Amino acid sequence: MSKEVVDAMAMQRALTRITYEIIERNRGIGNLVLIGVKTRGVFLAQRIASRLHQLENTVVPVGELDVSGYRDDIHHKEPATKSAITNLNTPITDKKVVLVDDVLYTGRTIRAALDAIMDLGRPNSINLAVLVDRGHRELPIRADFVGKNIPTAQNEHIRVAVDEIDGKDSIEIVTND
Repeated sequence: MSKEVVDAMAMQRALTRITYEIIERNRGIGNLVLIGVKTRGVFLAQRIASRLHQLENTVVPVGELDVSGYRDDIHHKEPATKSAITNLNTPITDKKVVLVDDVLYTGRTIRAALDAIMDLGRPNSINLAVLVDRGHRELPIRADFVGKNIPTAQNEHIRVAVDEIDGKDSIEIVTND
């Protein structure tokens, strides 16, 4: 069973609010890099970058991050490689990095993302932007920019749909019975 809790318009407003908060926290967007966690975080990062360009008339680089090789809860035969970040044509050393993901849950994906980023350089700072914070943290990680806090039960999941993949924008709570 699923229930839509955020529609396309509310999702757009949440991303716009995150965009303004990023500008405010960083006192502009100079030296800023966005890194989206695959898969949906990449599209959210691209949308934020587009809005930043509209507001500040500056192009902010966007990279794609695959954390699967860095996960501590998934065992791999191959060791993690430094090719986890793709489509980023600028070094991250001394940059202000904003890591973008769709849902923050246990914190394990973000821990893996931090490991991957640190393997590639030493940013000046790393902030976390998430569309949804659903609680149930297992690690001491919190988001700096949150589109929507949606408390969930353990038998519930958050499903984020983005137009680029799913043909619509929405956030649903899915109950596993």
